[in-house]
Amino acid sequence: MTVNKNLNAVYGLQSGSPGVKVTKTKDAESCNSLCSANASCRVFTWHDKNQGPYAFDCYQRFTTNWTVRYEEGPTTGVKASIWKAHLPQFVSVPGLRINNHYVTRARYPNTNLEYDVPDNRIQGENHNAKWTPPKTYNNQIYINDDHTAALMRNDSYSFNTYRVGIHGHCDVYDPPVSYWCSNQTQGGGAFSYRIPSGVTPKAHVLPNSPYPTSSGETAVFNVWRPARWANWMFEIKKYDNTTNQFTFGKGGFQGARGNNVGGDWFIENVFEELDAPNEFFWDSTNKDLYVFYNGTGAPPDGRHGIPVVTPQLKVLVNHTGTQKNPVKNVKFTGLSFTATAYTYMDPHGIPSGGDWALERQGGIFLQGTENVVIELCSLWQMDGNGIMISGYNRYATVNMSDIAWTGDTAIAAWGITDDYKNPKQGVYGTDGNYPRYTQILGNTIHEVGLYEKQSTFFMQAKTAETTIRGNAMFNGARAGINFNDGFGGGDELSWNIIFNTCRESGDHGPFNSWDREPFVTDVRTGKPSIYMQWRHIHHNWLIANYESQEAVDNDDGSAYYKTHHNYMALSGNGMKNDFGGHDNHHYENIYAFVGRGFSICRQLPGHIDYFYNNTVIMESTGDYGNWDCKEDDAAPVLHDNKILTKSGTAKMCGKPLPEWVKEGHDRGTTEGVWPSTDEIIKMGKGLFGM
Repeated sequence: MTVNKNLNAVYGLQSGSPGVKVTKTKDAESCNSLCSANASCRVFTWHDKNQGPYAFDCYQRFTTNWTVRYEEGPTTGVKASIWKAHLPQFVSVPGLRINNHYVTRARYPNTNLEYDVPDNRIQGENHNAKWTPPKTYNNQIYINDDHTAALMRNDSYSFNTYRVGIHGHCDVYDPPVSYWCSNQTQGGGAFSYRIPSGVTPKAHVLPNSPYPTSSGETAVFNVWRPARWANWMFEIKKYDNTTNQFTFGKGGFQGARGNNVGGDWFIENVFEELDAPNEFFWDSTNKDLYVFYNGTGAPPDGRHGIPVVTPQLKVLVNHTGTQKNPVKNVKFTGLSFTATAYTYMDPHGIPSGGDWALERQGGIFLQGTENVVIELCSLWQMDGNGIMISGYNRYATVNMSDIAWTGDTAIAAWGITDDYKNPKQGVYGTDGNYPRYTQILGNTIHEVGLYEKQSTFFMQAKTAETTIRGNAMFNGARAGINFNDGFGGGDELSWNIIFNTCRESGDHGPFNSWDREPFVTDVRTGKPSIYMQWRHIHHNWLIANYESQEAVDNDDGSAYYKTHHNYMALSGNGMKNDFGGHDNHHYENIYAFVGRGFSICRQLPGHIDYFYNNTVIMESTGDYGNWDCKEDDAAPVLHDNKILTKSGTAKMCGKPLPEWVKEGHDRGTTEGVWPSTDEIIKMGKGLFGM
């Protein structure tokens, strides 16, 4: 039994909680004896005389899924069942599975990767740690393509020109370039990228610290960016165990948006944190694998039908051709792909002007291909991206497959643009070096973002004319589907069901888009154009639960969307445009239990939004739309909407809705009371022809 003072493994529990037994004992030693004598007891916590109503309570826990927290007074003991295997043939053990279940790398706070959503972390920013300020750089280069009319958009107040920064803080990326390193960033919470250079946890936050220097320098810090937009991982360059200060080395490139401080965090890959069942630690120096086994007797050794797996490969299939000589007509049918190693410490680049950073690799990697089909396949426990569709690809198809338990994104499509100043990241997409006509059809995609939280079921950047149809997508850390830019367009998102998104992060929802950088393609007209073709989002069932903000979140600059015949539930807004967004048309949709029908920014004449023939089941009785209420040639087109509230009344621009309509606005729009559950179900079925 490993015993520590000032730790509590039963916080929030009480007598009668499942898997817990509570008795009174005079001291911690007596509580220890009770747990030691009970073969089913895994951990105990004893409360001293200063714990109020819990004084002298001895809690025994019989479950293996628990965590500990620092708290003055309690004493906690853990039954250790740590086994060691000497594996000289292995270079690394980046992950471990026993009987197809994840074993967690030793960390604090403890967590169960499969069941804890969100995972357990220490409260961040300045609550439990002091963050070392970002480094300073003097080698930045700024590019602003604002001198050529063909490279300037005139359809919005924002994001009219292509702009990036090279080097400086962006030296962490490959290539070292990003919109967020430019000197003219715009949009929500916009400022140039930077990251903290280290951290000093406050006293008692890490109960097993200070660590030996050698242990501290094997650590990896996993840190949410404040507001939970992405998470960063850092290796440790230097650890000072006299001050408990960690200086970050490699890392911080797993998201595009920076900050001076970190958010919620945990530490992993520290031997001293191997203190809970179902954890492992790999001693890379001595080639020893330690496992805190969650069971009786010795851990399985891979024989007798119980698999023990450590992922070693990051790519299982690599089809790489060229645009002139592509790999053609390859089909994978009925195959299972599993157990790739994590890639979150591998080089990441910034695909385009959205918030994403991404590694250009996947368990299945396609580049320079035509007509590759992945059909009726299973991709399971891929700890990086599942499928990467990179550069030139035509008609890549993922059909009727199941993708689950990915460490990063399930499927990503990422093109390559170029110009003379900015290789691989330029404004021109006219050479066709990007995925086009990709088809994602009839798949189940779920349990996504185990490690990297800026991840999704499907993500595209510098990609055009994608069809995403008939998929069931659920249980993700962040947005369900992400379009990182307005490159090309012509995409269709239809007949999908998407729910349980943003389970660990803030805002977004089943669908999210940005368009902060213009690109030149021939998709819209067949000739080079800075404007994209319209995208269509229709006949989808989109549930914006957990921490989702909108079912369809058209973020900074998003434009040229026609969103229609969808059932969208639980959104803050039905339609959203902000920070220069425009040309957004919502019609024939049902918005169930939303804050309001729409919220939009000011637009230019000729590039206005449309909101009509929609049914809005609204939770408030205020304005059903949020806009500047200026009735001019830049006002949105509104008509024939049904606004249903609990009271049966609604407003627009501060006026009762009937009065607003009578004045000649918003013709045909009516108000009414909430429909019954049966009526809502009938409405939804009617939308989908059921």
